[in-house]
Formats: sequence, C-alpha cells, structure tokens
Amino acid sequence: MSLLRLRNLSVEFSTTGGRFRAVDQVDLDVDKGDVLAIVGESGSGKSVSMLALMGLLPWTAKVTADEMVFDGHDLSKMSARARRRIVGKDLAMIFQEPMSSLNPCFTVGFQIREALRIHLGMDRKAAQTRAVELFDLVGIPDPEQRLKAFPHQMSGGMNQRVMIAMAISCNPKLLIADEPTTALDVTIQAQILDLLVNLREETGMGLVLITHDMGVVAETAQRVSVHYAGQKVEEQPVRPLFRSPHHPYTAALLAALPERATDKRLPTIPGVVPGQFDRPKGCLFSPRCKFADDHCRKVPPEPRGPDLGLARCHYPLNTDERLAS
Repeated sequence: MSLLRLRNLSVEFSTTGGRFRAVDQVDLDVDKGDVLAIVGESGSGKSVSMLALMGLLPWTAKVTADEMVFDGHDLSKMSARARRRIVGKDLAMIFQEPMSSLNPCFTVGFQIREALRIHLGMDRKAAQTRAVELFDLVGIPDPEQRLKAFPHQMSGGMNQRVMIAMAISCNPKLLIADEPTTALDVTIQAQILDLLVNLREETGMGLVLITHDMGVVAETAQRVSVHYAGQKVEEQPVRPLFRSPHHPYTAALLAALPERATDKRLPTIPGVVPGQFDRPKGCLFSPRCKFADDHCRKVPPEPRGPDLGLARCHYPLNTDERLAS
C-alpha cells in the first residue's frame, strides 16, 4: 500500500470573477522511502496541491478528491482535530517562505520545542536537548544562543534552516519540501539536500520535493511529476524523463537548461501559464506548443499509459504517432 495516494484531487478558489481551478484532477502516489519531485512553472498548482493535503488552504478553497489517503488514513473524511495529530508529526512540510511561516512573536526555540512537546510529549529539558541537536544537524552555528533568537533577528537562510529543523523534528513518515533550498547558498544547499536524502535512507520516510531546479531533481529524485496549469502532464522515473520526455512542455523545460543549449541564446517557452479567464478549451498547453493543431485546441487530452509517461497529450513525443504527424 502506498504511503500517500491521491486520486482526482482538485482545488477551486472563489474569486470576484467566479471560481478558479488551481489544481485539476491530479493523481499522485508516494511509497515509503520514495523521492518524488514535482516540477513546473509558478502557477502550476504544485504548492497548492500539497497545502490541500495538509489542510492548510483558506476557507475560499474547495478541495475535492476521490481518494486522499495517507498512511491508511482518509484525510478527506477526518476531523480537523484528528488531522492535527498527523500533520506536523507523521506528515510534515518545509514551507517556501520561512519569514511568513514562523511566528514573529515567539523565539525560534520556543516554536520548535512546542512541536516536540505537543507531538512527542517531551518535557522541557528533553525538548531543549533535541532542539540543539536539530539546529546543529541543519548547520546552524552556536545553536544554544540561536534558539533564543526571534525570526526577525536571523537571516532568510537561517530561518529556512529553522523551518527544516522543525519539519524533521518528529521524524515524519512523509516530508514535503517546497523549494527547501531557495534562500540558501550553493554549499548549504548541497548540505541540506544530503541531509534530507540521508534521513530518507535512515528512517524510510517518503520525500516530496517541489522545485524549479532540474539539477536538484537529477541528483535527488527517483521519479518526476511535471505539472502545468494545475494539471499533471507527465510522470516518469528521472533518467527516462531526462532522456526521453513525452510531453512537449517537459521537453521545453529540459531544452531551456543552460547545459543543453546548443546556441548562444537559451530557448524559451513563449507566452504564460493560462489564468482564470484565458484557459483554452482543449489542451491547456496548446497556445504555447509548437506542435499543436486544431484537435489540440478543441479537445482536452486524456493521460496516456505508463509507457508514455502518463503524458496528457494527443501526440506524445518520441512515438510513432508524433513521427507520423
């Protein structure tokens, strides 16, 4: 049984112009010890889908799913009280914006000790010892003094490391890392990624890595789920995806990597991700796709089989269909 199983997950937000679907019929599976990377442009619904899983979206969001099962628990049918026993302990998340995720009114030490006290029942002394250990683990110097600091007294990179320490404090079964190394320099990025991978190997936790960095994906992930405009458009193991992408959007993302550029100018994807009022009738990527035809523009594609990377495309790349067209 999968550690995490999502089927037909959709998220809609109420706006002045109606309802906007930010996540559209997404399926995901994560097993114990699995490392799944979710990639895509800003506005692709990557973070929103995981926040829906955590139950952290505002009241304006309407979350629906055929299945939303974590470690045998149906999260869609759990009460808020029951979900709070799981979220933060067995299911944890490293948020993208540490300055807006940490409480400015309390020291970082108080916040991490509170998580240890509530979820693991530690007393003050044990929680302090564990907090020092965690700060040292994520590379925060002079941890005893840093625990006394407020978030505004620390840099963005330091606060990011505090968030990582809090997320791994209870040895979660599944860790969702939303751009975990954005505010860190290259050396610390490598240390943090090594830490997460080592924790996965030691504890068997699943890891969902949301990132824009395809280099991080290549080095860290086992499988890659590519999202566009709220939909999952492709999913493959890492090596097959880099070697033979099936969706034109995936191919365009990989072609934009500097190391793959064959010309002096990097290739780009024209246009922008569709919003609430400009969503195409057919394939959502069709206005930006150089292969799109009238059929693509009129008829929404269904996901293909696993042999084609579950590509949501009428004419997947690297197939006889594409070559014939």
